[in-house]
Amino acid sequence: MTHEEHADDAPETPPEEAPKKTKSKKERVLHTRVPAVLEQELKRLAQSWRVPVSNVVRTILEDAVETVDIVGRRAEGELRGAAERLAVERRRLRKMGGRPAQDAPDSSEDEAPRGGEPDSDPLEGALGFTPLVLASEARCARTGRTLAAGEEAYLVLFPEPGRKAFVASDALPKNGEEKS
Repeated sequence: MTHEEHADDAPETPPEEAPKKTKSKKERVLHTRVPAVLEQELKRLAQSWRVPVSNVVRTILEDAVETVDIVGRRAEGELRGAAERLAVERRRLRKMGGRPAQDAPDSSEDEAPRGGEPDSDPLEGALGFTPLVLASEARCARTGRTLAAGEEAYLVLFPEPGRKAFVASDALPKNGEEKS
């Protein structure tokens, strides 16, 4: 075997002569300034966990990076949902011949929230329902009835980000009953 094949095993190789791929595998030391209060909190936390402060900082940083990644993916999903809703509205406006919304008849009761055909089930794909008290007026996805602020209703949970619907308490599907 050549010297290059044992580069990872060769501690006598000075860092400046080591192949670049070995540098990426090693942990790096970062120096940073932190407020005294934060230093004390980190030390207190490390002591309570009985680990070095550097492990606490590394764990916090790893969690922060992972959280940013998750938030980014959620935001991307919500943006896709918004883009889908805009596409649905654009198609609806084209069907109406481009008339402004205030001149158009209110077709929100006739259309499914995702812009489907009038006969499509507005609860299709729903995962479940969670009870809530409405903070503002909403429309029941099953009956089309206006639900008043302060009224008890159910938020329909969908797997698609950004898709939402509300159902009146008396319009919930019963066991064995189809949703629409």
